[in-house]
Formats: sequence, C-alpha cells, structure tokens
Amino acid sequence: MPFFDLPLNELQNYLPPRQEPDDFDNFWQQTLAETAAFPLNARFEPVDEGLQTIDTYDVTFAGFGGQPVKGWLLLPRHRSGPLPCVVQYQGYSGGRGFLLNWLGWPSLGFACLVMDTRGQGWAPYSPGETVDLAPQGTGSHVPGFMTQGILDPHTYYYRRVFTDAVRALEAARQHDAVDAERMAITGGSQGGGITLAVAGLATAVAVAMPDVPFLCHYRRATEIIASDPYGEITRYCVGHRDQVETVFHTLSYFDGVNFAVRANAQALFSVGLMDDICPPSTVYAAYNHYAGPKEMAVYSYNNHEGGGPFQQRKQAQLLRDLWL
Repeated sequence: MPFFDLPLNELQNYLPPRQEPDDFDNFWQQTLAETAAFPLNARFEPVDEGLQTIDTYDVTFAGFGGQPVKGWLLLPRHRSGPLPCVVQYQGYSGGRGFLLNWLGWPSLGFACLVMDTRGQGWAPYSPGETVDLAPQGTGSHVPGFMTQGILDPHTYYYRRVFTDAVRALEAARQHDAVDAERMAITGGSQGGGITLAVAGLATAVAVAMPDVPFLCHYRRATEIIASDPYGEITRYCVGHRDQVETVFHTLSYFDGVNFAVRANAQALFSVGLMDDICPPSTVYAAYNHYAGPKEMAVYSYNNHEGGGPFQQRKQAQLLRDLWL
C-alpha cells in the first residue's frame, strides 16, 4: 500500500474541529451510572493450563446492564505484594482467545486482565465467549457491528462495549494481587479505540497505550478509505441516504477524538503511515487532541500491523521504567 494520506509534517499538526454533542458528558455519566447500579460480581476461577510460572484465572464480571462478560487474568506465580496491571482490549473480530496467547505481560512481571468483546470472537486465533444481549429494536444494519443500533446512541453497539471496558478495569482493580494505583490499558485497532474511550471515561487509568487505534474521526475515515470495518458505515449510508447525518451524530458519542480531550493518563500511541484500515489522519486526530502527556511511535512503511513486536517492546519498556 503506498502513502495515501497527509504527509507526516501535516499529520503532526492535524487538529480537525471536533463534532461533539452537547450532552456527551451527561450521556456517558448516565450510561455508567445505570450499569453501576448492578453489582460488579467479579469472579476469578483458577484454570490449570499447565503453566509453570504463571497463575491463570477464568474471569466473569457484570458489564453493561449487568450482563456477564468473560475474560482472563494472568499473574506471575512468584510475586511479593500487589502488581501493576495491564488491561488488554481486543481488535475487531477478536475474543479473549486462549490463555497461551497472553503470556507476555505476566512474563514481564505484570498482572494482565484480558477482556472478551461481546458478540465478537469469530477470528480463528482468538475465539470469544461473551454473548451480546442487544436491546430490542436496534433496526437494520450492515453485517458486522459498526452499524448495529446506529440510529440512536442509546442502542448503538459500542455503548455496551465501552461500558464493559470500564467495568473490566474495575474488576481488575478488585483483585488482591493487583495494585489499583498502577493500572495501564492497551489494545490494537478496535482495542486501541476502546483504550481511548476508557482513558476518557475512567480516572483510575495511569497509562494508556492505544495501538493503531480504530473508532476515531469516523467521517474522515469513511471519506478516504473503502476498507472494512469503516466500510460497514459507508455501505449503510449508501442504502440509507436520508439517515447520513443521524448516523454521524450517533457516532460522535463514540469518537476517540472526543474521549481523547478528556484523557489525562500518560499515553503511548502508534500509527502506520500506510494503514488503510485506520488511516493515519484519524489516528493523529485523536493524538493531537489528547489532553495528557503523550508520545507517538511512527511506522512509516507499515500498514495496519503498525509496529507489531517493535511496539510491544516500546510498551513494555515504558511500563518497566515506570513501575518495575
């Protein structure tokens, strides 16, 4: 894929005006308050995966609407005192997968809670187990999750996912092996967009590491690329010509750019300058609006894989320097 977006010097200064509804904060305060009325009921059940140096647990907690959400918790077996914790969110199509997928953080000395993504998990390498109990009447949508319930922010799919993600952070903080003051959140693509949402909604986050984040600057994404998952929105608008402004009004409640201006955690972003899934300008829109201390790792010749293991090393070094 050749370069197709703005040149790097323009990306570094790209600060588009935000499209934010007047009741953005009230919407999210009400959403989180409604779910807070349900007990978290975080359960950590030991799982024997045959690992010699890592303790593993099957996690269940009450997410949006009190609905059960699955996850994994991994802890270094040899530990003294509470540990800093990384909460990991999934890319589009991914579920919590297998415990053997998540050995990196506990091997480095961190606790790690991996959140399943409701309704997803069809990727062959990371199946999921969490049912999405969508509200009735979400209407027609393009196959996938990007347009499910898109005519009303209250029924939109990512209202449930982002709320689950905040509750996953709360569940991790409840475990006695976790230091609730040393919490990091991360994920790639969709997981990066979820990371930005949680960073803007939860004050308990110390470090946010959105990797090639999705779910940012939606309108521009649909205008400059045709690839999925943003393409799901485009196809919906093709068939629903009279609902385009309603669609983007709903999406403004879920835009990583609007969460970024509310986030104060120390942040490490990444971007691939040839990324035709999450275009560089959409990533920089969130980064340049981000309110907290921040750093961007640029991978000039990479597509949506971004930095891959190079970025993982940067993330690990950041957290080790801070906490170990």
